[in-house]
Amino acid sequence: MIPIKPIGANVAPEQAQPGAARAALAFLKPGSLQLSALPPLSLYVHFPWCVKKCPYCDFNSHEAKGGAFPEQAYLDALRTDLELALPLIWGRKVYSIFIGGGTPSLLSAQGLDRLLSDIRTLLPLDNGIEITMEANPGTFEAEKFKSYRASGITRLSIGIQSFNPQHLKALGRIHDGAQALKAVDIAQANFDNFNLDLMYALPSQTLAEARHDIETAIAFQPPHLSLYHLTLEPNTLFAKYPPAVPDDDASADIQDMIAELTSNAGYQHYEVSAYAKPERRARHNLNYWQFGDYLGIGAGAHSKLSFPHRIVRQMRYKHPQTYLEKTQAGVPVQEEAEIGRDALGFEFMLNALRLNEGFPANLFSERTGMSINQIEQALDEAERKGMLHRDHISIRPTDLGRRFLNDLQEIFLSE
Repeated sequence: MIPIKPIGANVAPEQAQPGAARAALAFLKPGSLQLSALPPLSLYVHFPWCVKKCPYCDFNSHEAKGGAFPEQAYLDALRTDLELALPLIWGRKVYSIFIGGGTPSLLSAQGLDRLLSDIRTLLPLDNGIEITMEANPGTFEAEKFKSYRASGITRLSIGIQSFNPQHLKALGRIHDGAQALKAVDIAQANFDNFNLDLMYALPSQTLAEARHDIETAIAFQPPHLSLYHLTLEPNTLFAKYPPAVPDDDASADIQDMIAELTSNAGYQHYEVSAYAKPERRARHNLNYWQFGDYLGIGAGAHSKLSFPHRIVRQMRYKHPQTYLEKTQAGVPVQEEAEIGRDALGFEFMLNALRLNEGFPANLFSERTGMSINQIEQALDEAERKGMLHRDHISIRPTDLGRRFLNDLQEIFLSE
C-alpha cells in the first residue's frame, strides 16, 4: 500500500478547505479493498460551451449565445474546484491533462494560458506530461494556436468528423471542407503531435465517400486517428429524428476498408476507435482504458479516484451556471459514491476489453484491489464462447470478442 502524503503540491494541508480535508480523511479510513499501489493520475478539464449543439452530440455542451461565455468567471471556478479537490490527491503526480468539451478552442489565448498556469501552480506534473486540447475547425486562428502551443499544449485533438461539405452539413458542424483542411494545416505547423477525429456510417454516406475521408486524413500523416461509427445516442436530435444511415453490412464494409487503409499506412489499431503511429498512443485515454485514476474539474466532469481501501467516483454539477454558483459556495460535486466490490470487476473489464492487445493479467488485482478469481466464472464463460484469450501473462479479446464487444463486456456484468 502506498500512503498518500500531503506533499507535492504548492498548497499545504492546513490551507485546504476544511470540508475537503475531512472528506479526504474519510476516504483514507479502512475499507473493503486493499490496493497494493495507486494507479497513474490524469486531470480532465471540461469546457461546456460550443458555437452550436450538434444533433448527434450527447456530451455536456451548451451553445454560447452570440459566441459569449463568462470566461474569467469560469476560470475562477476551475481554480476553486481544483483547490477544493487537492486533499484527495495530495502527493500524486499528474501524467496527462485533457481539456475537452464543448469547444475548448473558444478559449482566448490569455484564458488558456491562465488555466495552465493555475494547474502548474497547484499540481505536480510529470516532466513528460501529455497535455491535449480538443479543437474544432471553424475556431482555428493561426496566431491563437501558436499561443496555445507556447502556453504548454503538447497535443491537439481536432474534431474534423468529415471533409465532405454535404456530410458536415448533415452533422450540423459549423465548418466546411475547406476549413477542415486549413485546420489540419495549422495543427501541422504548430504541433508535432495531434489527433484527427472522424466519423463514418454518416447519413447517406457511401463506401467511396468514407474512403475519401480516410484517405484525406491519412495523407496529412497525423500521429493519431480516432475513427468513430456514428451512433444515435438517446436525448439527441438524431435520436428524436433519426437520419437514414448505412445498414450493418455497409458499415462493416467501411470498417474493413478502414482496417486496410490504416494498416497499410503504418497505424496500429490499439483500441476500438483509436489508431496510432508507433509511440503515439494517447497517454490520457490509455489511462482511462487501463482503469487508471482521473480527477475531473469543470461543469459535469467525472472523476475516478483510488485510495488504499476504496475507489470513489464523483460528478460535478452539469449546467454551467449551476456549476459556477455551487463552486463559489464550495460544493462543486453533485454526486459522490464508492464503487462496490460487486461492480468493480465489470467496470474494469468494461474499459480494459476495449484494448485490442488486452491487459497484463496482474493489472486487474493492481487496479481493483481484488483477486482475479473474483471474475473467474465470467472469464471461463468468455473463453468457452471463443471471445477471450488468456494465459498467465495477459488477457485479451479475440477477433470474435472485438467484433461483439458489447456481448463480451456483458458477460462480466453479473459478476
